Amino acid sequence: MKEVFVRRVLIGLFASFFLSSAAAGASDEVLIDCPPRNAPHSIDSPLIDVLLSDAARSAVDREIPAFLQQLPSMFMSTTAPSFASIVTLRSVASSRGIPASSLDRLNGALAALPVTAADSTARCARYDNDRQQFELPKEKVRLLVFQKITGFRDGPSVEAGEASLRAMAKRNGWALVVTEKGGAMTPAILKQFNAVIWNNVSGDVLTLKQRDALKSYIENGGGFVGLHGSGGDPVYFWDWYVDTLIGARFAGHPGQPQFQDAKVVIAEGTSGIAAGLAPAWTMKDEWYSFKSNPRANGARVIATLDESTYSLVEGNRDLRMGDHPIAWTKCIGKGRSFYSAIGHLPQTYSEPHHVKLLEQAIVWSASKGRCEAN
Repeated sequence: MKEVFVRRVLIGLFASFFLSSAAAGASDEVLIDCPPRNAPHSIDSPLIDVLLSDAARSAVDREIPAFLQQLPSMFMSTTAPSFASIVTLRSVASSRGIPASSLDRLNGALAALPVTAADSTARCARYDNDRQQFELPKEKVRLLVFQKITGFRDGPSVEAGEASLRAMAKRNGWALVVTEKGGAMTPAILKQFNAVIWNNVSGDVLTLKQRDALKSYIENGGGFVGLHGSGGDPVYFWDWYVDTLIGARFAGHPGQPQFQDAKVVIAEGTSGIAAGLAPAWTMKDEWYSFKSNPRANGARVIATLDESTYSLVEGNRDLRMGDHPIAWTKCIGKGRSFYSAIGHLPQTYSEPHHVKLLEQAIVWSASKGRCEAN
């Protein structure tokens, strides 16, 4: 009897150890897959990762005294969504006139710090690996609306965008589901959908495996639609996403005033997505400028802005591009990508011209067959 009792105790202890080890392994797997997990401390890291480390914050205070204390509160939150996820010490310090020599000294001090297990855990907390399950009718166009945000979240624009997309789906008989979980970006889930729509996504939101899944999905024939803030972060930490999938890096937008009437002009020679649209229309929004022209990156421009119709000068910054694309398409391998920088103000998602542009872009992105930039 005693031997049976001892045997049961040992079995129980072994089972507890095994389950604990398995749980630890699962947690460790998520951390291993987090892009910044083991990255050295740096002035080019997301600012949030510097703020999450007491040692890194101390190094900043020592090398550039009072710098962090002078930053606006929107830069200092360590809980996502946070603006600190889409800027770096270099970008913020440079804009505030900190000398390059001071930044070099700080970078050296940060690089000398060890990346601890606590650092890795804190960095990975804003990522997720939550598995999703969707039941979708096979005969319909199937769309996944993705709106996980770790950077800047403008709630009204996200909500208006989602409502507009749901209305389009109802009109057209599309099957549409919405998620805020990066765990939806797996090969098994993505293959169920004709296109993925990023609704004002901001911040680095995918693990390494999730990045690979989205990239493979697009390159092998999947569709992508990016709305406004999905191409509007000051700093990006996934080059393929911004340089290849979107096709241009955000430079800024006017701030005085932030929202202006401007003329949107349909580019010559476009068809399909632009079919039935007026040659030009005027609407109010927050107007993005980009560091380069997406045409140079293989994009087919659908619409441009008439820069003579609004002010692009803010302080000492001149945001004029000359040729100013605002919506365009790209072929990525066998896949299709559409991006529109329109969409900060909620009312843009009920503006008839913009709604028709988006609706026809979704039809194009969800199409099968050989991709031709439309």
